[in-house]
Amino acid sequence: MDRIVRAMAADAQIRIFTAYTKDMVEEARSRHNTSPVCTAALGRLMTAGSMMGAMLKGDADILTLRINSNGPIEGVTVTADSKGYVKGYVGNPNVILPANSVGKLDVAKAVGVGFMDVIKDLGLKEPYVGQTVLQTSEIAEDLTYYFASSEQVPSSVGLGVLMNKDNTVRQAGGFIIQLMPFASEEVITKLENNLKEITSVTKMLDAGLSPEEMLDVICKDLNPVITDTIPVGFKCNCSFEKVSRALISVGKADLQKMADEGESINLHCDFCNTDYEFTHEDLVEMLKYAD
Repeated sequence: MDRIVRAMAADAQIRIFTAYTKDMVEEARSRHNTSPVCTAALGRLMTAGSMMGAMLKGDADILTLRINSNGPIEGVTVTADSKGYVKGYVGNPNVILPANSVGKLDVAKAVGVGFMDVIKDLGLKEPYVGQTVLQTSEIAEDLTYYFASSEQVPSSVGLGVLMNKDNTVRQAGGFIIQLMPFASEEVITKLENNLKEITSVTKMLDAGLSPEEMLDVICKDLNPVITDTIPVGFKCNCSFEKVSRALISVGKADLQKMADEGESINLHCDFCNTDYEFTHEDLVEMLKYAD
């Protein structure tokens, strides 16, 4: 089952999130028909978004992670709620690239050079917007840098997506580790040594480790305590009714013009790749509610 495990370790000196997101990433791949390297990029950012969404306090809080870059993938956008549910898409889902120098999917080349925006809508007048320059374009390292530079929280982020030969998702997951301001040097050293022993997230997952077992590996000798387990998944909140309301909001004059043309119109949701068709009759009915 896709889930996030939230935990503390070393007497609350460390905060940890570990995640298993295979089904969530596979649903995104299936909806968008992404190539393997696009699936890896989108899956990594969705996994991170899910864990960062779970860090939000309010039920209505929303997190958006947006990569603006010059690579052939043409950017990645992910939105997560505070319950860890996410949706997302890439600009160009059809990118095919040769493997990188170590034989892995070349996410860095697909993403290219650019920026990452972290937008938190916390119900205030203006959302919080943080931006960081992409350091490696591998996404995990870029988020590690974001936490340190924009939020001043020493962190370590690990993300991974492993593909099957038929281009479906074999494994997906990740972790975010954050040090509290009062973390001792002894605890920091132990954690650093543990992280040195980890080769990759996908190797842990493909060896059959659960998020709970990944937590034990990361926090060996640091006494981790699980505080919560959160089910997560791909979830888009668009619907025919919501898209109808958006269409009505364009105003009576524009809606009348669409209706006068006498043809159906189609609106597309980028996040879940769903098309909504509105017939001439639908448009005429909407005119009753437009201002």
